[in-house]
Amino acid sequence: MKILLIGATGSMGKTIIDICSGNENYEIVAGIGSGAEVSFPLYRELSEVKENFDIMIDFSNHNLIESILEYGIRAKKPIVIATTGYSDEQTTLIEEAAKEIPILFSGNMSIGINVLLNIVENLSKSLKGFDIEIIEKHHKLKKDSPSGTAKMLFDSANKGRDNTLEEIDGRSGTNLWREETEVGIHSVRGGTIVGEHSVIFTGLDEVVEITHIAQSKKIFANGALSACDFLIEKEAGLYNMGDIFKF
Repeated sequence: MKILLIGATGSMGKTIIDICSGNENYEIVAGIGSGAEVSFPLYRELSEVKENFDIMIDFSNHNLIESILEYGIRAKKPIVIATTGYSDEQTTLIEEAAKEIPILFSGNMSIGINVLLNIVENLSKSLKGFDIEIIEKHHKLKKDSPSGTAKMLFDSANKGRDNTLEEIDGRSGTNLWREETEVGIHSVRGGTIVGEHSVIFTGLDEVVEITHIAQSKKIFANGALSACDFLIEKEAGLYNMGDIFKF
């Protein structure tokens, strides 16, 4: 499979490159990025790409999404979008583009997180009356907050409560009274934390907490390559990691 890697010189791009080197199933034929030496042609703009490829992987910046979608539609190639931090308007652009080409879009590419999403929905449904809070921790260089995964976890909890919950980003002030429908999302940034997410269900005299810890970025890179395997044969449409694993 011939891959065009967008964000090739970022930390996730480098992880994808490491995994693909020596793997006969994947070949990175070109990349978008700057400031690094790589074993394939590296461009600053998509319009400069000359190589033929089968699929695009995007681990870049959410501000590039419009040009990435336009290029994917022109080239008629599928896209695995693994970047986070999108606005509602940008998400709508992705949804519209998926009417013309296959797109797999996920805020987190790990298998464990996508299992966790299913568990959180079921716990939210089963633990009626329990308060819910979400805590996410990442390295100090992460640019968006709360994380895309934290938002996905909120969506799963909300689905389990028939979409009656309200997202609250952090808590501050005094004399705050917690509403039953609130879900607080709290962000921690520091050091080199790859990614930790906890969902806490608190009831009368009991607490249920479920946590996922990413120990390396390889889990996201391997998930993105699994997404490529899944998407390469698909018709136009919007897919997610749950579609791969049938969660």
